Amino acid sequence: CSMNTAARRREAVLMNLVLNNHPCFTGTMLLYNTDRYQMPIEGGDILVLSKKVVAIGCSQRTSTHAVEYLARQILNMHLGFERVMAVHLPPERAFMHLDTVMTMVDPETFVIYPRVIDACAVVEIKRHPTQTDCLAYRQHDSLRSAFSSALGIGDVRMILSGGGDSRTAAREQWNDATNTLCVAPGKVVVYNRNVATNRKLRESGIETIEIEGSELVRGRGGPRCMSMPLLRAERQRSSESMQWRHRDPEAPPHPAPAQEQQQDPKSAQERQRGAK
Repeated sequence: CSMNTAARRREAVLMNLVLNNHPCFTGTMLLYNTDRYQMPIEGGDILVLSKKVVAIGCSQRTSTHAVEYLARQILNMHLGFERVMAVHLPPERAFMHLDTVMTMVDPETFVIYPRVIDACAVVEIKRHPTQTDCLAYRQHDSLRSAFSSALGIGDVRMILSGGGDSRTAAREQWNDATNTLCVAPGKVVVYNRNVATNRKLRESGIETIEIEGSELVRGRGGPRCMSMPLLRAERQRSSESMQWRHRDPEAPPHPAPAQEQQQDPKSAQERQRGAK
């Protein structure tokens, strides 16, 4: 990455130092060498959606020129990626990075800040079919149609933060409600303070691992922002992970965390007497 603000540029310098000198990274290919290219691009704007698709945000912190350059690198180096989705976000603090307004929680599902759905434009970038040194561009009508097309899905599912309430969504956006860390399909790490969004995730069949995060959130970052890259074991999606697609509408969602579960104090006392 090449950080946009002076306060964070040292991070890129230190990361380059590690990548270029630590034996664990010997032979690692750098797609964006900050020694040569100074156009700002930050990791929070890069979401890998599948083995063939990468989404990159053009945001307050990542320039359009950087997105175009990185897209060319990704597509021309034969890494398996076939398209880059450039998501143009409004230059506002609330839309600082792509992963602060939406993250993938399942191969077909995103949790998203409602305001972003109609506030952004999406341009699909692919290798030109006949001219090897050129890129082909296609603008999509909407974020939903763009991601559905890119992922080969009839219609991606979008879970609205704040439970769909605009005021709650705005409040929980400040606490990074949509910045989830997906550790398995349909299983995410979230801050427990975003009650409405977490409840909506569970009602939609997504398992939530809730953490306190009262100090972490003061750094203005959610679980994904605060994590280093993860390597996940490759596996076929189990029938259990697909249950949300075939859920009985009357079936209860994933169980709520302990602090939300209410217990009858009388029954608890009876169990204690029985244990004695």
